[in-house]
Parts: sequence; C-alpha cells; structure tokens
Amino acid sequence: MKPTPITVAYGDGIGPEIMEATLEILRAAKAQLEIETIEVGKAVYEKGFTSGISPDAWKSLKRTKTFLKAPITTPQGGGFKSLNVTIRKTLGLYSNVRPCMSYFPFVSQGHPTLDMVIIRENEEDLYTGIEHRQTQDMVQCLKLISRSASERIVRYAFEYAVKNGRKRLSCFSKDNIMKMADGLFHQVFNEIAKEYPTIKTDHYIIDIGTARIASKPQLFDMIVTTNLYGDIISDVAAEISGSVGLAGSANVGDEYAMFEAIHGSAPDIAGKDIANPSGLLNGAVMMLVHLGQCDPAALIHNALLTVIEEGYHTADIFSHGMSKMKLGTKDFTKAVIDHLGQQPDRLKPVSYAACAVPSAKKAKPKAGTFHKADIKKELVGVDVFVDWWEKIEPLVAKIKPLAGDLDMKMITAKGLKVWPDAELEAISRTDHWRCCFMNKTEGKPITHAQIVALLGRLEQGGIDAIKTENLYTFNGQAGYSLAQGE
Repeated sequence: MKPTPITVAYGDGIGPEIMEATLEILRAAKAQLEIETIEVGKAVYEKGFTSGISPDAWKSLKRTKTFLKAPITTPQGGGFKSLNVTIRKTLGLYSNVRPCMSYFPFVSQGHPTLDMVIIRENEEDLYTGIEHRQTQDMVQCLKLISRSASERIVRYAFEYAVKNGRKRLSCFSKDNIMKMADGLFHQVFNEIAKEYPTIKTDHYIIDIGTARIASKPQLFDMIVTTNLYGDIISDVAAEISGSVGLAGSANVGDEYAMFEAIHGSAPDIAGKDIANPSGLLNGAVMMLVHLGQCDPAALIHNALLTVIEEGYHTADIFSHGMSKMKLGTKDFTKAVIDHLGQQPDRLKPVSYAACAVPSAKKAKPKAGTFHKADIKKELVGVDVFVDWWEKIEPLVAKIKPLAGDLDMKMITAKGLKVWPDAELEAISRTDHWRCCFMNKTEGKPITHAQIVALLGRLEQGGIDAIKTENLYTFNGQAGYSLAQGE
C-alpha cells in the first residue's frame, strides 16, 4: 500500500509526549503514513498569529487533507481565537464524532455497559465566537443555528448509525427555552428521522439529558446535538467511562478530516512522563479507519484494550486492587507495542471490515430543502436596542414621540417586557433596553427606509441606538420570539 500523506502537529503541554508515543505505536503497527509536521498553538500565537496557525501550515493541511493533532494551548485574552474552532470552520469539518465506551471492570467507574457515540455539530451555535460589548453593563454572544447545517449534521448522524449498526439516535436540545434556534434543530431531527425507519429515535432536553448520561448512560446508543451541548456532554460521557484521557475524536468534512484527543494540553503534568496517550491514540485509530487502513487500526485498538485489561495503567486510571502496574507514558507505549497482535479476553475485541466513519458527502442537504421560492418574507417591524442608564419612565417619555410613522409596541429588559403594563418594581437595574417598533396598522409591513428614518430621529433626540434587529414573517409566521410576559 502506498503511504498516505498526513499532517501532524505535536501541540503544547503534554502534546509532544503523547504524539511521540502515538507515532511510535503507528510505526510499530506498520501503518502506511507519510508524515508532514507543522507547528501550531502557543509558540505560533506568540509569533503574532492570533489564530495559532501560520500560512505555511495551512498549505500542508490543504495538501494532505488529514490532520492528526495533539492538544494545544490557547492564550487567555488578547484577542486570540481558538485554533480548534478556526481549523474546523476553515476546513469545513462540520461533524465531530466522539465514541465513548466502558472499560469496566479494568478502569474504575460505575457504568459497565456504557457504549455511546456523540455526534456534535462543529461550525455553528455559540462557537461562532461573535460577541459584542454593547453598553458599559452588557455584552452579547450570538447563537447561530441554520436549517442547512442542522440537516447536514443530523443526516450524518443517521448515516453513521446505519453504517455502524447502531439502533437508537437521541437528539439533545433546549427548545423549551430557545424555541426558535434549538426548536429548528429538533424540528429538522424529526423530519430526517422519517427517512431512517430502522433507527429508533427520542429527544431529551439538554439538562435532564446530561443528568441521564451521568447517572444512566446505558439509556443511550448515539446522540446528535449542537456545538456547545455536544462539547459538554462528550466530556461528561468520557469522564464517567473512567477518564477523559481515554477518548479520541474525529472531525470530518467533505474533503478534510482532523483527529485528536478530547482533552486539553495539561501543562501542569507536561514533561513528567505520566500523561496517558490513549486519547490521541484512539483518535489515530479513527484516522486509520477513515483512511481505509483497517488492519493496523484493529491491531492497535485490540492491543490497547489488552493492555488495559491486563492492568498496565497510567496514573489517571490506576486503581489499587485492579491495576497491576502504574506505567509512565513511555512504558505504557512500550506495553501497547508489545501487545500488538493480541486480543482482549473480557473486553470486546474490535474489527474494522470497512470504514466506520461515513463519507460526509452523503450527509449533504437535499436540493430544495431551504431557500424555497414559495416562502414569502415580509419586514413587519424592528427591535432597536438602546443604551440608557436611567429609569424606564424617562426613556419612554423621550423615545415615544420619536416613533414618527411607526408605533412603539413594547420595551423589554433582558427579554422581559417592562413597558407597557409591567410591574416595574421587579426590574433590576440595566443600561440595555430593547424597543420594538411596528406599523401603526397591525400586521402591515414596514420598509427599510422607515427604519433608517427612525434611527435618524433617535440620534437627533439623543438616544444611543446600539443595535437593530429586523423583524420578519415567513409565510405569515413570526420569525422572532415573544418577550417574557408578552
């Protein structure tokens, strides 16, 4: 087999140690790889690249299309952006796949039947990183959920379930509160589920769903969810399996893929030869399967299971009475290599007869599922957010006469209706108010020209309008939420 080119980054903290361990095992298993090395992370940030990656590194990634990455450190503050998020979005790695399984009883935990896969949307949600400071008191972070991306990740999850013999797919959202954003994700899930009648489905609100993962993970086979929720619950699932140090993940797109451990760079234990390389190694196994190198993938995975079963453990999973020997990173690596070709007796051996990570191209949304020509979109109002650090009565007195040919319907503070007809005594002090303007004739459209004119009047009247949000209907259905108390 001709070696497959891949790009490798050693990362920060424990990254270089666990990457060297992983590559040593890959070589011993005769994985056919041609490795290009790039530098990413802390050192690159310090050179002035705020994204943590240089143009030359991008060239390697675009050439090989496969990235094996050790954990990196993102500096706090200073405008530095998450490298992981940047890579995922730049390369279109919209699907994050995180298998999580029990190693019971060889790794101490209370869930012997835990075996789930979490599929997480990778490009949207709060991880777009669009934030603004709007007033002295208030900042905002935009949560973006699209129908197209929701359909793509949900269909990918169903395809994964079919390809890997999974029986149930659960959707996690918070659509009891975010009825439009999370509601859209849940709605798309229900629509696509009809195309996969052999897969059982259910839905959990994220808070109780997370609690169930922690207490009764055997309820779940596969989970699909949005970006932030997926990030949180995959760490919960990994932790209750025994250690986040055991879990790897795949980030898959139409052309590119990135493989990594789910844990961070752990600088506090860097250089001490105690880090567990299993998470990155499991990510590398997923990479081999993705590349079609199924034999070395199974060889490595079964050797790892055998080592864990025989009680050769790193410090994070070592347990007196169960573990046979506490090993450092280097000795653990040697133990895995020494067990290549062996299979576990009590843990379930693995085999990879075919690629277990489905092609992302199969998950593309069907033509015509969005941007439909028959949807009538009308501008019916505008929310104007204003900076005002006084009581609401003077604000109403000042802004209402400026409405002109529009009608000020409502004012809210932090989503709560505070004018008209509200118990003002219950309102906490704020400098961030949303003023809703609509046509004086209820239900009739307004124009952008009216909004521009309104903003001009507000400026002349000394009102600091910090943001606007246009209010639309789609086929007569409101494309905006009601206020609390409306």
